[in-house]
Amino acid sequence: MKKLIAAALATTALAGTANAEGHAIEEFRIGILGGENAQDRLNSYECLRAYTEEALGVETKLFAPADYNGVIQGLLGGTLDMAWLGASSYAAIYIQDETAVDPVLVKINLDGSYGYHSIGFARADSGITSLEDMQGKVFGFGDPNSTSGYLIPSIEIPQTTGASMESGDYFGEVKFTGGHEQTIVAVNNGDVDGGVTWADGQGEWEDGFNSGALRKAVDAGLVDMNDLVEIWRSAPIPEGPIVLRRALPDDVKATMTALVDGLYDADPDCNYGVAAGESLGFDPITHDAYVSIVAARRAKSN
Repeated sequence: MKKLIAAALATTALAGTANAEGHAIEEFRIGILGGENAQDRLNSYECLRAYTEEALGVETKLFAPADYNGVIQGLLGGTLDMAWLGASSYAAIYIQDETAVDPVLVKINLDGSYGYHSIGFARADSGITSLEDMQGKVFGFGDPNSTSGYLIPSIEIPQTTGASMESGDYFGEVKFTGGHEQTIVAVNNGDVDGGVTWADGQGEWEDGFNSGALRKAVDAGLVDMNDLVEIWRSAPIPEGPIVLRRALPDDVKATMTALVDGLYDADPDCNYGVAAGESLGFDPITHDAYVSIVAARRAKSN
């Protein structure tokens, strides 16, 4: 831990100086996007919370709202300081307030890319092997603010089926499950016939790929991937950014960027939990990587 803190602080002065309004921060608040149950999210981020508290010298708190919108509104309202967002959630914030947050880092896959996929899946014993087999059946989305759990499949799947995502049009029923873990469990339990979640699409299916919601579900013992089958895969999606609230003091932003950027080398186990599986850690990213997602989100809302 000390090596990581020292590396982060080497890039900047210790936190606690005045922000744009002339006030020093008294605490730091990290939001954790939905995708798995709240306690597992908190457990995965506890190491980062401890590192942050030591690096900044202020109390650091984790928040795991029930849905994506809780993190979005927290960042917009200034009650959260940092979060790893999906690209669509970042776009939602940007569309409402371009000055609220800045993207600073993105997760890097083992092959050096920073893309991932929306993965459609069903139970292996269902006889469903493609979207064609899903006609008239129950399809599960995750969260309205999820990139892979809603935005991208709601655009790309109709291009394949030639029909809308409205219940009764192509699928018998389309429902929101509440998040990625909930979708995985719902499909596995037979509560819905098929659904979508996120994964890097690399590595072995049996492992739930290298990173993503399926990998986390396997790690948690929620599913045996041999009981599931892939039925659809989106085009590559830009991995969502770690964002920092723009109004934070510059030294705080520099410290936190360096801290997360150095996590892979300093503490691989912590990085695994934060990055939802195997990765090469996090590298710098800017808004330019998400222009197409912002455009897609705008178009979807019109």
